[in-house]
Amino acid sequence: MITEKKLFGHTPAGEEVYLFTLKNTNGITVDIINYGGIVTALRLPDREGKFDDVVLGFEKLGDYLKWHPYFGAIVGRYANRIANARFKLDGKVYELAANNGNNHLHGGIKGFDRKIWNYDASRYEGGISLMLTYLSPHGEEGYPGNLSVDVIYSLSNDNELKIIFKARTDQATPVNISHHGYFNLKGGKEPALDHKLMINASRFTEVKQDLIPTGKLTRVEGTPLDFREMKPVKRDIGMVEGGYDHNYVLDESDELLKRAAVLYDPDSGRCMEVLTTQPGMQFYSGNFLDGSLTGKNGIVYNKHWGLCLETQHFPDSPNQNDFPDTVLEPGDEYLHYAIYRFSVE
Repeated sequence: MITEKKLFGHTPAGEEVYLFTLKNTNGITVDIINYGGIVTALRLPDREGKFDDVVLGFEKLGDYLKWHPYFGAIVGRYANRIANARFKLDGKVYELAANNGNNHLHGGIKGFDRKIWNYDASRYEGGISLMLTYLSPHGEEGYPGNLSVDVIYSLSNDNELKIIFKARTDQATPVNISHHGYFNLKGGKEPALDHKLMINASRFTEVKQDLIPTGKLTRVEGTPLDFREMKPVKRDIGMVEGGYDHNYVLDESDELLKRAAVLYDPDSGRCMEVLTTQPGMQFYSGNFLDGSLTGKNGIVYNKHWGLCLETQHFPDSPNQNDFPDTVLEPGDEYLHYAIYRFSVE
């Protein structure tokens, strides 16, 4: 395995942004920049051995510096939504940045997706890895505590892209960090609605119109949200107002790593299995892509051009007493594994 590093560009403040390429012995490569920890490219072979880039994104740093829907980024401190941009912890109300209507989304106005991360490409964890680190100061986007974050990307010769998220704090604070990749196993040449998907979940977190959970865990049986058996994404999407943008409650497992989902493209034969230690996974079908963004190779990203499978805790957990706790205490460690395993059928 090899790691390459090259200058990707500069921010308006003159900060250097580097692109790192991890490559395994099977020719699979992943490109990552230390701005937002963004995976800018992921090249996989199809059943004929032809390699294509299967994630949405841009060729230039300038496009990532503008608004975009979190293409390939690390999102946090809290991935997904927090209702009314506030939560109460230890008797105190914390006001967060409201960047999604009245709600807080993916860490706020300048979350982890818009930070310059420190990097170390020399650490080994089952192969050559890239470690990114960031210290989120007390009060950033309204959150309490100084939060030290490590994100480790590694690509194995078994064709697994592993992401390990770690965090420690000096004050109690909610933490929910995730990877926001948009996948198109066709190589981004057309919408991803023909992809087949299985999600290992019997329930989802019911939401209101603004995608904030009601607190109720609803069974998928008999609804268009049932992906327990693999089916084309397009089959029932017309029955879901706005398209899929739902947190699935992953079925319990005796294993530390749950098998969360399988995504398959019949045309190319590319298959991606998602495994995680987290209790939930957000499935987002790229509903808000509207053709206003042009990505790599001049491809216009229209509706449903990419699919997100974001391993996570549940949305609005800081305000939902019955959801799994997301508060990280001093002396404890936040630890989250997300593994994307690739194969060809």
